[in-house]
Amino acid sequence: MKKQITAILICVILGIWVGAIAILSVQNATPVQLSFLGLQSIQMPVGVVLAFAVAIGTIAGAIFSGTHSRFPSGTHSRSRR
Repeated sequence: MKKQITAILICVILGIWVGAIAILSVQNATPVQLSFLGLQSIQMPVGVVLAFAVAIGTIAGAIFSGTHSRFPSGTHSRSRR
């Protein structure tokens, strides 16, 4: 039951993100150009930039969520004095 609620919550959150990106894409169709460390991108609509940012963040979050421990090494196994 808990896994079903979690899956539904994830779908709702992603749906809200997709809806927000769609609304922003329609309202902000002006092309933008990104500059980072001297590199420049092609001109593309703000919605496309947001979609890429959300996709990259979601993928990075999924990859890195399992690579760290909740507790630093050695702190969770301390015994009480």
